[in-house]
Amino acid sequence: MTQPIISVRGLSKTYAGGRRALGRIDLEIRRGEIFALLGPNGAGKTTLINIICGIVTPSSGAVSVGGHDIVSDYRAARSLIGLVPQELSTNAFESVRATVEFSRGLFGQASDAALVERVLRELSLWDRRDSKIVTLSGGMKRRLLIAKALVHEPQVLFLDEPTAGVDVELRQEMWQAVRRLRDSGVTIILTTHYIEEAELMADRVGVISKGSIILVEDKAALMRKLGSKELTLQLHAPLAAVPPVLAAYRLRLAAGGSELVYTYDQDGRGGIAELLRELDALGIAFRDLHTTQSSLEDIFVGLVREQA
Repeated sequence: MTQPIISVRGLSKTYAGGRRALGRIDLEIRRGEIFALLGPNGAGKTTLINIICGIVTPSSGAVSVGGHDIVSDYRAARSLIGLVPQELSTNAFESVRATVEFSRGLFGQASDAALVERVLRELSLWDRRDSKIVTLSGGMKRRLLIAKALVHEPQVLFLDEPTAGVDVELRQEMWQAVRRLRDSGVTIILTTHYIEEAELMADRVGVISKGSIILVEDKAALMRKLGSKELTLQLHAPLAAVPPVLAAYRLRLAAGGSELVYTYDQDGRGGIAELLRELDALGIAFRDLHTTQSSLEDIFVGLVREQA
């Protein structure tokens, strides 16, 4: 197995007032993956990201990025990281191109006009390269944040709520750009309140709650393991109660007895054929059926509720 691009060992953070933000976190991020970090407000997502990026000092533990310790080898570790924060803090009257070039210079790298142009074109900002930041729309400012984070050619990109407040069309464009970055070898770590985006984009998912990582799983495996499906049968005639002979299926009635709902896990499809045979034997007819599948959001809410 290849060495992880980010390795977190025994990480904890307690602030001066005694509030514990993180408690002994162990985590590895694989090179070239999109990793979604999910958690409710106050769970510790931003603290964890800020420690890895060298903004916040940990209370204990160790973090390495590309094999470089974030404390003893700070410059080398930080040069591998691009961070896209939620808010843009820069000179509102500076041009788009100038602020991106300045960000590259902050990392001690020589100016590279061709690279700056490529980054701005990739994020559909080249036509606004000479515009002052104050004239940009909210979506353009969000893309400018990504350009600033990418211009020093990092191996790891942190996206903290990257599409908050961005319209649907622009959100799609930004995720296409993220996919292209991943395909080029950049490791992406994102936090998002739009859990459907994590479901769409992520290779793996980590869930953090009350300062602890409660789950890290390949997204597909997580959906198989914790996801469930519901089969809803619309009956020809309503039932007053579920027949006792069907108790093993743990069915429930809905819509005033006119719908029969069967919940099963992803590997439990075999039970459907048996259920339909038993319904036929009992003379219970249905006129239609449909299935729904639990989403990553359903799984996330269930996991966090268990920790409450």
